[in-house]
Amino acid sequence: MIEYIDRPAAAYQPGVCNIGPAEVRRRRQVGYLGIAGAVGLGALLLAVGAPPVLRLAVAAPATAGLSGLVQARLRFCAGYGMAGLRNLGELGQQEAVADVQARATDRRRALRIHAATLAGGLLIGIAFAALPR
Repeated sequence: MIEYIDRPAAAYQPGVCNIGPAEVRRRRQVGYLGIAGAVGLGALLLAVGAPPVLRLAVAAPATAGLSGLVQARLRFCAGYGMAGLRNLGELGQQEAVADVQARATDRRRALRIHAATLAGGLLIGIAFAALPR
């Protein structure tokens, strides 16, 4: 099992850090669930002899898992970045990012995270689809 050491709570930094420890834990949990879902779905699809095109479905939970783990590691929520929000406190205590330039910086970072995790999930799905039956 991977062990994470939470860094001390940091102040909001545009494009760098927009979530605190509670939000990091939530994203890590989502990441683990997504990876477990990808493995479970993959095992099921192999067990029933699903054709390669159906095995591509593994990409969806793999993408979700990668997204959660990447966001936890980076301490940056892509969804909040796109929405112009941040939360360094407890769950449910989001606040708006007032500065226009900071919101733009967050949005760029969020788009990079979305693109990278989608690409990773798709690569996993394609690799799984390419496995022999």
